[in-house]
Amino acid sequence: MSTHVRAACADLLSPIEAAMTLVWPSREYLASYVAALERGWSPNNLRQQQAAEELTEIATDADAFLAKLVERDVTGRQIVLPDGTSVPKLPGYRRWMWDGEFCGSIALRWQPGTNALPPYCLGHIGYAVVPWKQRRGYATQALRDLLRDVQADGLHYVEITTQPDNVASRRVIERNGGVLVEEFTKLPAYGGGAELRYRIDIDQADAPG
Repeated sequence: MSTHVRAACADLLSPIEAAMTLVWPSREYLASYVAALERGWSPNNLRQQQAAEELTEIATDADAFLAKLVERDVTGRQIVLPDGTSVPKLPGYRRWMWDGEFCGSIALRWQPGTNALPPYCLGHIGYAVVPWKQRRGYATQALRDLLRDVQADGLHYVEITTQPDNVASRRVIERNGGVLVEEFTKLPAYGGGAELRYRIDIDQADAPG
């Protein structure tokens, strides 16, 4: 194969093979994020309607929407659980996965001054990769990268939950040092059913991806 042909092939592959990185939500990435929402992807695996809600928020005030994703002072704010129940929102932030276009999000939340979480919160970290970018290791890398920043928020460990039959998610957690703590039954607000709780010790979180 000639040098020119090899170069042409490399150019064709580069968008697919571009490195994934975590970015802060901003206007620069918003159009690609909106495109994912419009394709039916939701940042909340348990509330598909959140996609439509966020599209409305963005159309109403994009800057306010972006600010909300990284706002740590949430005094008086509420979130809606899958059954429609409103509960106090926890401090936290969301990062976006980016490889030249939006490919997923990962969020961290916590209770100030403690590692404990309220019963209605299914873990410190939640993530979701768009279907057309799955099976590329993006969730594993995103979790690994986020864990590097967790200690700065005063957490010594994080808990992540997933369904027992979600093999892909279990592998993501285990590849980042997650240890299975228990199987439990979700609250009725989440529809009940079995869930697995994993714990990752931040001091030992530098596991191979």
